[in-house]
Amino acid sequence: MKTRSILVAALFCFTLHSCVVMSPKKYKALVAERDSLSMRANSLFDTVAMLRADTMRLHREIKEAQGNYDALKGNYSNLNDKYGALNNNLSASSSKVNQLSADLKKREARLKEVEDALHKRDEATNALRDKLQKALLGFQQNGLSVDIRNGKVYVSLTDKLLFPSGSIVIDARGKQALQQLAAVLNKEADLTIAVEGHTDDKKVINLGQIKDNWDLSVLRSTSVCRYLTEVEKIDPKRLTATGKSEYQPVDTGNTTEARAKNRRIEIILSPKLDELYNLIKQ
Repeated sequence: MKTRSILVAALFCFTLHSCVVMSPKKYKALVAERDSLSMRANSLFDTVAMLRADTMRLHREIKEAQGNYDALKGNYSNLNDKYGALNNNLSASSSKVNQLSADLKKREARLKEVEDALHKRDEATNALRDKLQKALLGFQQNGLSVDIRNGKVYVSLTDKLLFPSGSIVIDARGKQALQQLAAVLNKEADLTIAVEGHTDDKKVINLGQIKDNWDLSVLRSTSVCRYLTEVEKIDPKRLTATGKSEYQPVDTGNTTEARAKNRRIEIILSPKLDELYNLIKQ
């Protein structure tokens, strides 16, 4: 305000100095002009003050905007780093998914091969059972049975069909049954043959060289193997002879009928599974 007053006074003095003698009309005009200039000066001062205030506000806003910009720039840099890491993870995950997908396709192909091989094995096993049942049909009323267990064909012959009581020498009826069996086995060269001897739990008494049920089961098994190889000319490499004694009964009862079922020879026919094993190992 002091500056404004000095300016107005200076203008007034200038006016008086320039016109020492003037008419009332001119005087009024000068006063009016002075007042106009004073008002304009005041307006200019107000404008300057407003501009200063706006300048200070703009400085604050610029500073705040710069701070926001710096923060956003930092966030952008962090996000860019995270994006890069995520992109790398995505690439690695995508590569892993592709690899797993390829592995899955290979496994599915192998599984299909194994399933096909098992299906062929089951078909061959069922066909073999049917052949044996047909070939041995005449002996099924005398204690012979043919069935499938765990993908193998079991030909079970009771001891009365093969041996006299307490003997390890195959009788004529037993040889006839084994001859019919061998006729099928010689045409099925891809089968392995396990011959298992089984007894009941009755102890062996006075059988000379046969000391116990272990001896009886093993010697009966080897008698069957010897007949199949020496008489029926089955390749000995295909056969295995074992004795199970009394310890794998098919009937745990304590009756005469149960013991008769347990005294048996089981001939177990297994397809060669080399192809299947190779598929599984791959």
